[in-house]
Amino acid sequence: MGERTTPGPVCGCNDPIREAVCVHTSKVYDACRSKECIPELRVYLTRQSQELLDRSNSVKPRRAELIWVNLDVEPVDFNRGFFSVDARFFYRVYAEVNAGCGRMTDICGLAVYDKRAILFGCESSVRTFTSEACGEGLSPRTIEQGRMPRAVVETLDPIVLSAKIVEPHCRCDCCCHDDDIPEYLGCMFDEDLILNGDVKKLFVTLGQFSIIRLERDAQLLIPAYDVCMPTKECNCGSSEPEDPCEMFNQIDFPEEEFNPVCREPKPREHGCHSGDSQHECRKCGSR
Repeated sequence: MGERTTPGPVCGCNDPIREAVCVHTSKVYDACRSKECIPELRVYLTRQSQELLDRSNSVKPRRAELIWVNLDVEPVDFNRGFFSVDARFFYRVYAEVNAGCGRMTDICGLAVYDKRAILFGCESSVRTFTSEACGEGLSPRTIEQGRMPRAVVETLDPIVLSAKIVEPHCRCDCCCHDDDIPEYLGCMFDEDLILNGDVKKLFVTLGQFSIIRLERDAQLLIPAYDVCMPTKECNCGSSEPEDPCEMFNQIDFPEEEFNPVCREPKPREHGCHSGDSQHECRKCGSR
């Protein structure tokens, strides 16, 4: 057995690493990335936006924002060490409708999308407690979560690929209920959301990039080299591709958006950072 490395300076070698450091960090056990087209997602409009849509026959998509993701982790039966990650994405969607005389008016609403991924999270009998969460929301559920792996979702705001209006008589299996929407998300809209009723419906097709990973706290003695980018695709069922999705599939996965190193400001010739507009460089006097 080779000699075990301990924290401290690394001597007697030509390796560029000069020190071994013990860190307490989150160890990623499994991760997957997803580039998916979400076709015909129902948008639940605010009251005023719904009134505008009911009087319009055309709609133009604008943009969408991902405002929250709810995550739930459960062990997979008969497959030890694996966990299901159920993610519910909440989007704020903006569009334009014809308000008459060729005048376009903005409308806004909420869209909800559910996604599941199966990932390896390792088994652990260790329960983790911290002073930050001591006594907050104490319940059997939160205590059990103390030995579950932690699910993390990284994502970009989606791309709105298309939008369409569906007449009231066209039924869809997409009804949402008040208890499906957390109260703190409903407060992000100026008016109440119209979740049901005999009204015109707005559907959008979104393109979404995301990364899902499972991690646990660990004490590690490791050198750091570069950003870790998963290459495995998330396993999820897909329906027959439509034209907006075919267009979305031509877009490459934006790896640089998930890499903060690529967005660091470049230094000036005197060593000051060009991104720091609040302080002058002592050598060149520039901001």
